Amino acid sequence: MKRIFFLFFLCCMTTLATFAQEKKAYTLEDVIPGGNNYFNLVPENIPGLQWWGDVCVRADVENIRSIQLKDGKESILVTLEEINQAIEKGEKPYQLSHELKPLRSLMSASLPWSERKVIVFQQNSYWVEYDFGQKKITNISRLNEKATNLDFCKTNDKVAYTVGNGLFVTGKGEESHQINPSQTEEGVVYGQAVHRNEFGIYKGTFWSPKGSYLAFYRMDQSMVTDYPQVNTSTRIATLEPDKYPMAGMTSHKVTVGVYDVKTGKVIYLQAGDPTDRYFTNVSWSPDEQHIYVIELNRDQNHAQLVCYQAATGEREGVLYEEKNPKYVEPQHPLVFLPWDESKFIYQSQRDGFNHLYLMDTKAKGEGTWKNGKLEGTTYLEHLKVTPLTQGDWLVQDILGFNAGIIGSTEISPLQTNLFSLNVKTGKRTLLGEKDGMHRASLSESGTYLIDNFSSFNVGREITLLPTNGKKGTTLLKADDPMSSQFKLPEITIGTFKAADGTTNLYYRLIKPVDFDPNKKYPAIIYVYGGPHAQLIHNTRFYDARGWDLYMAQKGYVMLTVDSRGSDNRGLAFENCTFRHLGVEEMKDQVKGAEFLKSLSYVDGERIGVHGWSFGGFMTTNLMLTYPDIFKVGVAGGPVIDWKFYEVMYGERYMDIPETNPEGYKGSDLKQKAGNLKGRLEIIIGGTDPTCVPQHSYSFLRACIEAGTHPDFFVYPEDGHNMIGRDRVHLHEHITRYFEDHLK
Repeated sequence: MKRIFFLFFLCCMTTLATFAQEKKAYTLEDVIPGGNNYFNLVPENIPGLQWWGDVCVRADVENIRSIQLKDGKESILVTLEEINQAIEKGEKPYQLSHELKPLRSLMSASLPWSERKVIVFQQNSYWVEYDFGQKKITNISRLNEKATNLDFCKTNDKVAYTVGNGLFVTGKGEESHQINPSQTEEGVVYGQAVHRNEFGIYKGTFWSPKGSYLAFYRMDQSMVTDYPQVNTSTRIATLEPDKYPMAGMTSHKVTVGVYDVKTGKVIYLQAGDPTDRYFTNVSWSPDEQHIYVIELNRDQNHAQLVCYQAATGEREGVLYEEKNPKYVEPQHPLVFLPWDESKFIYQSQRDGFNHLYLMDTKAKGEGTWKNGKLEGTTYLEHLKVTPLTQGDWLVQDILGFNAGIIGSTEISPLQTNLFSLNVKTGKRTLLGEKDGMHRASLSESGTYLIDNFSSFNVGREITLLPTNGKKGTTLLKADDPMSSQFKLPEITIGTFKAADGTTNLYYRLIKPVDFDPNKKYPAIIYVYGGPHAQLIHNTRFYDARGWDLYMAQKGYVMLTVDSRGSDNRGLAFENCTFRHLGVEEMKDQVKGAEFLKSLSYVDGERIGVHGWSFGGFMTTNLMLTYPDIFKVGVAGGPVIDWKFYEVMYGERYMDIPETNPEGYKGSDLKQKAGNLKGRLEIIIGGTDPTCVPQHSYSFLRACIEAGTHPDFFVYPEDGHNMIGRDRVHLHEHITRYFEDHLK
């Protein structure tokens, strides 16, 4: 009897152990941002890592800790409790102390001064400095409660910020000073990003190195047509128009102002008539005497690096210019060498790939300066230009030139690797692992990096890395938590030839979970295909999104192809689509469909396509241009007619409608509405400010007139992308559409 009981017990335990080892299925809540379990399933990170001069610190909820470079040991510098005690005391000299509330976290705090034991943080309408050496609050600057676009200058302790369309500056115990005229200027915006955030522009204020001046953008949009966005959440729908200059239409006018902190006066750079011109990549000389601006014509095929006197706004001259028959796209401000203030690094694609060029502001030949020009010869002939990097790869980032650290695609276009660069010889030395994608920040002296690295095989690894090439101190090695909890699909990458027959294209292929080579599976191509985007990297899952994994679990083969026209492969790879967006890109995606059909386990009669934004344009275009290949499509936030898209992006790649009528006609998807055979759903945000709803509405009208029947879904009050819980709902909706019509 005991023997029978023991065997029964052993069998039960074996069954339980087997059950415990079985991996469960994942849901959209697990794999989609906004899902209630999503952040539990991403590789562990160390939030709040930053440099305090040359000291690595970690700001978490309760403490800020210093981290030893040699062994990673931590010591507490300041605690949340002691800061809240100082807030509770409300000590003078700053009268506003009593208005502060207890902090809940230190994760957003920073330590801007290497020589001072001070942290800074924003709390509601206040900018606060806390001295953890003296254990007291030493500065409180009052901000407007609606302040946005904060820009703190550590050399003068002042904060620039915007409220509505106005620009303000405040400092220690000061009342905010309004820089723009106090009276309303209809349609004029100060201190914000301009040119619809193109050309690498992400902000509208630029402090000088010593804090004596603040350069800022002034954008006059009064002449720009309003796009009538409608807020339907009010009792009666409310008109909330956007200033939206469409391709070929009147655009805004931008000028660059300079605010003198000491005198409070404002001057503007004497750049001439700003009509149909773009002003980008504002940079200061280290001595604060000059401002450099890269200026483009509206055709975006001629860029000039122009120097201005900071104190007067006088235009000194053009240092460098670049032309291209298609387009020039400057995206990076100047970087001056710390040891020679007359020399700077300029980034350009002039030789086909984004590389670094050393330039010298000093003229080297004969000539006389007069009226901002070098007479007897030209300024351009006297600017010495020395290539620092060269090759069929591109520089992606400059981390700092106190040690000459760059990120590049030199090893692979699927990666970002870190290199030290010798400015004198051009020699590059690899830093850190050769594998994967590396994001890093450089210490003040340039001796160490915080290297945050991941690859297909490494969930995350964070290392304090010396820039002399020696081995660093690893702070974290994290596995991928999904791998241990779920049965994941097989993911591979490879290449095949583009439609031009010569160019190699990278693809990512995901097989269904529990793959059976004897079955025939439906397949979906997830597509983007446009400029400044790359969907495949050597990262976790090779950059596959959670939805791709989810669909593989549901029995779909998932394919993504970075077609010609996409990013990080050089200028010729990207601009082959010039003036006819969608044509070459679609040919390459069709090569992807042919690749799928060559696989014995793919049902060639059940191929779908899905993409968002430019990918929505590609999805719709593929469904209409190749209706016998693509049976089901879901197009999110699509461009339908490039005449409806904004001037900067649209005209760069398509020119204006008047000079390229055939190109615009060929990419106008309303003209193809009658070609729809399969099932196509259009999904948009109801107040999309990027691909405005007019795109999709006009397409629906064209389909009605052509007698075709797409489906349509709107997320009211959402913009170009769905976030939070709406994002989970979106992917459930997309999944249902493919399940209903492709499977």
